Amino acid sequence: MTVIETDEHKALRSAVAALGKRYGREYLTAAIREGRHPDELWSDAAKLGYLGVNLPEEYGGGGGGIAELSIVLEELGTAGSPLLMMIVSPAICGTVISRFGTEEQKRAWLPGLADGTRTMAFGITEPDAGSNSHRITTTARREGGDWILNGRKVFVSGVDIADATLIVGRAEDARTGKLKPCLFIVPRDAPGFGRRQIDMELTSAEKQFELTIDDVRLPADALVGDEDAGLLQLFAGLNPERIMTAAFAIGMGRFALARAVEYARERAVWKTPIGAHQAIAHPLAQSHIELELARLMMQKAAYLYDSGDDIGAGEAANMAKYAAGEACVKAVDQAVHTLGGNGLTREFGIASLIAGARVARIAPVSREMILNYVSHQTLGLPKSY
Repeated sequence: MTVIETDEHKALRSAVAALGKRYGREYLTAAIREGRHPDELWSDAAKLGYLGVNLPEEYGGGGGGIAELSIVLEELGTAGSPLLMMIVSPAICGTVISRFGTEEQKRAWLPGLADGTRTMAFGITEPDAGSNSHRITTTARREGGDWILNGRKVFVSGVDIADATLIVGRAEDARTGKLKPCLFIVPRDAPGFGRRQIDMELTSAEKQFELTIDDVRLPADALVGDEDAGLLQLFAGLNPERIMTAAFAIGMGRFALARAVEYARERAVWKTPIGAHQAIAHPLAQSHIELELARLMMQKAAYLYDSGDDIGAGEAANMAKYAAGEACVKAVDQAVHTLGGNGLTREFGIASLIAGARVARIAPVSREMILNYVSHQTLGLPKSY
């Protein structure tokens, strides 16, 4: 692995940055105020091949990996217009289907996920399970040649615009009688598949939903991959999710930092711009360093994942998500503080990132659970639970 990006990656980063600049923060905040989705940006990113850059070429994708997709999301975020559904649709769902789906599932879903004409949501979190995937109560049982699903999910992004949701359930192992994780493609109009929008104070173009799954009947081919390899398949989607969340956070932090640096160069209260004062300059420099370090870990995680090292990628992806979340929160906080009262105005567009930055610490897995992972898996310390 080289820590210096290839010429292809640099070119991709530059091209996506140009697209993001054409839209910018004002475009996304306008879409949020109007209660609509950023369809124009999504469509343009799809036409340029950015949404499906990680998907196989034979199904309309770019033939790249999570390394390339993370560059796309980071640069759109740096321009102030990140697309949250990139984490869910091409990164999680597209990766799982391309790695473990049947040929029919690949032909049915991957071309649409790649060109942006179809989207897929991802449902794993439950009201009573939280971060404990072993407590998932959504169950799947066989009935003839079909599957019957029952359960609930919460904090599922973009269900209102998704053609289907990849649902994590648990099916009974015929040999042991124990429940094992399995993944199912549930069409949005499936009978018994209901949704309720969650009233969030966080402003985002993508809405959050609670799902109710009441005796949803699915054909046998709704199961993705091998029902005996569910855990492997699940983490094949969760590692890209963590890497892409890191990209989302790094982009957000870079955007806020750039606004603060620009302001600090120009704002003069006494004789010199405020950026000349170390009390302003040093925290901004520190944020830049922390964002760069988080990006290096993200690049390492993407490299390991794209190389097929799922175990190594698991550790690095968790570390990248942790580092990016912490760096993002500090960068946004420092940016708002640098602008003072102006940092809370709509004109500068960074106050709304305060809540968004906190999400990077919470979702898709909290920083405390990442610390648990590292302490147990990396350091070999005993569990308290």
